[in-house]
Amino acid sequence: MIRPPNIFLVGPMGAGKSTVGRQLAESLGYEFRDSDQEIQRRTGVDIPTIFEFEGEEGFRKRERGVVEDLAQEEGIVLATGGGVVLTPENRQQLAARGFVIYLHCSPEQQFARTARDRSRPLIDTDDPQQRLRELMAEREPIYRQVADMVVSTERRGTASVVKEIRRRLEEEEI
Repeated sequence: MIRPPNIFLVGPMGAGKSTVGRQLAESLGYEFRDSDQEIQRRTGVDIPTIFEFEGEEGFRKRERGVVEDLAQEEGIVLATGGGVVLTPENRQQLAARGFVIYLHCSPEQQFARTARDRSRPLIDTDDPQQRLRELMAEREPIYRQVADMVVSTERRGTASVVKEIRRRLEEEEI
């Protein structure tokens, strides 16, 4: 297997990017990084606080800087935020600096995984399931466009997803 310099995980909230990313990085001997955690580390506040004071636009600006910095590293598995693909510069960075894997799951699965998580400002609405469907409709074509590989996490355990990614990377000699 020829190893890509980096593996970038994209997909909606609740798809398992952080969970899969940690195990994938460990199995490949890569370092795990999480763009949302890095934003929080740099700012000293959580994501909802950034949204409260700077709005989504301020958050996306911070996210763009973090993605640009992290994409320059080598030997990382990066779990990105669900909206990272909305920014053209992020898509360019990810495509140019590594192998992009879209972790896909349905809005219903996302809701089941995120229903009790209060750190997700985009679904802090009266109808979070409807909001997840709207976000998926907007973002899925972009996830697929930027992805080098699509892997479903629907009703699957982390080990199974990691095993599939490893198998497919080897089959494709990546």
